[in-house]
Amino acid sequence: MTATTETTTVQTDLYINGEHRSTPETIDVPDPAKPGRIVGRAASASKDDVAEAVASAKAAAASWGKLSAAERAEHMRTAIAGIADDRDEDARILSQENGKIVQEAWVDPLVLEIRWNLALDLVDEVERSTVLDSAPGIPTRTEVAHKPMGVVTIIVPFNWPIAILGASLPHALLAGNTVIVKSPPSTPLATTLVTQRIAEKLPPGVLNVITGKDENMSALIHNEDIAKVSFTGSVGGGKKMMEMASGSLTAVVLELGGNDAALILEDAILDDAHLDRLFSAIYDTAGQICMNAKRIFVHRSRIGELTDGLAARLEKVRLGYGLDPETTMGPLNSPKQKEFVDELIAEAKASGAEVREYAQLPDGEMSGGNFVRPALVIDPDTSLRVVTEEQFGPVIPLIPFDDEAEAIAAANDTWAGLSGSVWTADPEAAQRVGGQLQCGYVWVNDHGAPRLDLRAPFGGVKNSGIGREQGIEGVRAFQESHSISVLDPEVLAAMQH
Repeated sequence: MTATTETTTVQTDLYINGEHRSTPETIDVPDPAKPGRIVGRAASASKDDVAEAVASAKAAAASWGKLSAAERAEHMRTAIAGIADDRDEDARILSQENGKIVQEAWVDPLVLEIRWNLALDLVDEVERSTVLDSAPGIPTRTEVAHKPMGVVTIIVPFNWPIAILGASLPHALLAGNTVIVKSPPSTPLATTLVTQRIAEKLPPGVLNVITGKDENMSALIHNEDIAKVSFTGSVGGGKKMMEMASGSLTAVVLELGGNDAALILEDAILDDAHLDRLFSAIYDTAGQICMNAKRIFVHRSRIGELTDGLAARLEKVRLGYGLDPETTMGPLNSPKQKEFVDELIAEAKASGAEVREYAQLPDGEMSGGNFVRPALVIDPDTSLRVVTEEQFGPVIPLIPFDDEAEAIAAANDTWAGLSGSVWTADPEAAQRVGGQLQCGYVWVNDHGAPRLDLRAPFGGVKNSGIGREQGIEGVRAFQESHSISVLDPEVLAAMQH
């Protein structure tokens, strides 16, 4: 990753049945850092285009599903080969349409490649069946196998779209399904380009890519030919997915928002290494990561030390353009999200909470961009929205507690349950506290996407989602169990006597 200059305006097409397709209408993709600048234009699919994508995937499903898992894996190895060749350009495009710094944008497709290869490592498990032998009172021998579902729609969000695609796309394909990927409307360009390069190396119809307005996309969800929808996004978006899917009883996997709690126990290690990890967990991608820490519960005896440690790092933040190598934090992706985060900070100030803001807003052509100064909200009233809602921006509440039980109860007192973390020098305390957190994934002395174990199942409880991604659980999420039962004459005869 070397270049730091803007990319010329990018144009992306649809990809349906092995062919690129332009559309009369396109979607302008604005630069979130530079008001008025257009990064590129994405094809805008009509309802007919969407219907053709579904038909293409359906037509390809039979032959793709009949291949063995090993044969599908071989196709997939060919498809992912060379994906890194264009990573510098992919990162430049993604940085500009998303706003995040180019170093993060470079990692985004890297994670897709890693997740893809980890999925391929599961090939021997994909078709593994379980045999239930006959037993007293059960005169049958039953084999439980796993079959493809058919056509799957995968919808990814703006923040880490390519990496998030890697949590479901390779697993769905390896399981024997054909796929339609819907790129996010505000950051469609890099995701579309990367996915199309993979799709071009697969049989026609196996992988299709759609961009466009949401009002034309409903058939990707409630069409009778769609077996499952994998959606990553907001809680509101997930509820809408379920509502739309209910008419056709389309199955869903939902990875939704989080209000992750990090619990800093009394004996927590707060040296530079630990503070660096915590800072990253809060402020990476300007806070726009579902599994970022959103609430910090810290033992009252350590709050001053923690505040000072985070403040020292915030004082070094440089807001700016994502392609500028001196920038450490870019803008939020949308004006709407900036407005929401600004409201949270203003509300905290009005409540009397201590709010500390850092860094300077950019000026010049970036004046009016979606920038928010990173902030700490110290000892806020826990009824404030900066505590109760997912900020998805660079602001974090630091909430003191006096005893462990209090901290656990407060951490669990939320609508969300995606992930969380425990920070302590005591391994037993880590297991004790971590085991009581009501969420799908817990880190110890760490938190966040950089060290998520990409082999492990990931997903939330409560309003943070339904189902799991990654690992063999991620493959099984795109399969149906299939049982064949054969009578055992000897056991049957014994039952009749």
